[in-house]
Amino acid sequence: MDQATFDARLQRYYGTHVDEGARLGRTAAGAVELIRTREIVGAHLGPGSRVLDVGGGTGVHATWLAAQGHDVTLVDPVASQVETARAVGTFAAEVGDARALRAADATFDAVLLAGPLYHLATRDDRLRALREALRVLRPGGVVLAAGITRSIATMDVVLSRRFTALPGPELTRLLETGEPAEALDRDEGGFPGAHFHTAAELADELTTAGFRDARAVGVEGPGSLALEFLRPDDDVVAAALVLARAADGDTEAVDLSGHLLGVGVR
Repeated sequence: MDQATFDARLQRYYGTHVDEGARLGRTAAGAVELIRTREIVGAHLGPGSRVLDVGGGTGVHATWLAAQGHDVTLVDPVASQVETARAVGTFAAEVGDARALRAADATFDAVLLAGPLYHLATRDDRLRALREALRVLRPGGVVLAAGITRSIATMDVVLSRRFTALPGPELTRLLETGEPAEALDRDEGGFPGAHFHTAAELADELTTAGFRDARAVGVEGPGSLALEFLRPDDDVVAAALVLARAADGDTEAVDLSGHLLGVGVR
C-alpha cells in the first residue's frame, strides 16, 4: 500500500472508528501503556516544559501534560480529532503533518511522537518526521517517539488466524523487515499499521535523523501479549507495572513489549 492510500485510510479509521481514550482503558495492556508512557515521558521533562504532541489525536497525552503544568501544542492530521482536542481548552491544537511541521526552529523542549512512526511506511518518511522533530527542538531537547514491535504484530496475526492457514512468507517478511504484506492487512475496522519496529531499528532511525544518546524503551514490558486479554484490574495492572519496570533496560525483553518508546536528545 502506497503512503497516499494509507493516509486516506488513516483519515477514515481515526475519523470514524477509534476513540483513543477508550482504547487505553479497555484492557490491562492499554492501562499499562498509558501509565508507563506517562512515566517515561514525565521523567524527561523539566517543570513548565514546552511540548509538541505530534499525532496527538484527541488529546489523551496533551490533556495530562497540560495538567502537569506544561505548555502543550497538539498536532494531528485528522481534523475531527483536532476539533475534539481543541474543546479540552487547556492546550493548543492544530491540523498538521509530522513530516512538515509548521513550528519554528528550536522552539520546544520536547516532542512526543506517539503515533506517526508506525503510520509511515518508508524509512525516508520516518526520518523526515524525526528530522522535523529535531528541527523544532531546542538544544538539549528530547524526542520521545513510539513504535509498535514486530513480535507483537506477528503474534497478533497468528492468534487472529487461530494458528491455521498461516502465510509463512508474509510472516517472515513482517519479522525481518517490519513491513505488513497485503495478505496480513486487516479490514477497515482493524489497526492500520504501516511499519513495525525492533528496538534496535528505532534507535538507529533516531541516530540517523541526528539525535544523540538514542535508545528504545519497552513500554508495557514482556507481559504485553497476556495483558491484551485481561481487563484493567488494579492488581493485574500493578503486577504488570512491576514486571515492565524490572525489565526496563534488558536488551532482549524490550522487543517483547507491545510498544516501544524511542528517546533521543538534540
